[in-house]
Parts: sequence; structure tokens; C-alpha cells
Amino acid sequence: MKNNIAKEKSIKFAIRIINLYKYLTEEKKEFIISKQLLRSGTSIGSNIAESECAMSSKDFLAKIYIALKESNETLYWLEFLYETEYLSEKEYNSVKSDCLELKKILMATTKTMCEATDTNECC
Repeated sequence: MKNNIAKEKSIKFAIRIINLYKYLTEEKKEFIISKQLLRSGTSIGSNIAESECAMSSKDFLAKIYIALKESNETLYWLEFLYETEYLSEKEYNSVKSDCLELKKILMATTKTMCEATDTNECC
């Protein structure tokens, strides 16, 4: 199931985000935006993990959708760090690529779940 792929990728992504946070705080002395990035970037995986113990399909979908929203927020903070020159283009594109891949998996999962549950509450 795509959720297992999402979980594996979200763990690897969270590790990248943690390492990026360390770099930004230790090397670049950036503490505010990097903290936001740390929160949203690691929240993706925590919501995927929560979805594994969902009480219903609707609960599962809600957790995956939150993870999707967190991936979108993470992209925002990454772009902000790039535009303010805390990240080089190469650094930005590399992390952004991983985040977009996760976002696509989560979008596909939400779409599949929405079709399976035949609900109008989906994106």
C-alpha cells in the first residue's frame, strides 16, 4: 500500500529536515524559519504514523490529509529559506524534490481514499 511507501519516505525526509535544521541553526544562525520548517517537515511523518491506528476510514483520511497539508507548508518554508538566501539553489531543489515526491504520494492516497469512501469531503 502507498501508505507504507509514504511512511518510509517520510522518515527519511524527517531525518533530512532535522539535519537541515541543525545546519541552518549552527552554520547560518537562522532560528525562526528553520524551527517552522522543523515542525512542518517532521509533522508529515507523525501524521502518517497516526493514520496507521486510525479508528475509521474517515479518521485515516483526516490524518493523511493533515500530512498532505504539512507537506505543502514545508514547501512554503523551503521556498522562503531559498528566497532569503539561507539555502543555495542546489540545496533547495534537492529537499524540495523529496518533499514534492511525498506530497504526490499523499495526494494519490487521499484521492484513492476519497474514491473508495465516495465522500464529497475530499480535496
